[in-house]
Amino acid sequence: TQWKVKHHRTADVVVAGMRTKQAASGETVVASLLLGIHDEDGHLHYVGGASSFTAERRRSLIADLHPCSVPEGALHPWLGSNSGARVPGLASRWGGPKSWTPLIPKLVAEVAYDQMEGLRFRHGVNLLRWRPDRSPQSCTFSQLESPAETHIEALFQST
Repeated sequence: TQWKVKHHRTADVVVAGMRTKQAASGETVVASLLLGIHDEDGHLHYVGGASSFTAERRRSLIADLHPCSVPEGALHPWLGSNSGARVPGLASRWGGPKSWTPLIPKLVAEVAYDQMEGLRFRHGVNLLRWRPDRSPQSCTFSQLESPAETHIEALFQST
């Protein structure tokens, strides 16, 4: 019998945007939260999204996030960014650009993730809880767990 054991990893991230969709009822609800982490230079990189919410939670998130809406014409780290930071909404190999709504990057959330692929989460993440005790600037890549380096030769050595 073989067992697959996954690592349980968490990270504190900045909620800096959202995508919305029309619910079956016709109301606008949150489809996903767009998440960021700061690099050592202070640039906020888009690292992925959280989207596994119940219908009730999708409705309540719209009200919760409304005070964080970025006013028209206001500055946002992902709008017009030429800092080299990764930003959401760009075209991908699966389709064209996606629209998103910027949020004032002041909310911090703890998320559970599987693994990182470069500067992004490999898969969607699960929102665990809000972190009002953390500042957005404290959410940096240095908090992420680095896997231990393993050399292939060590795996095949006989003991």
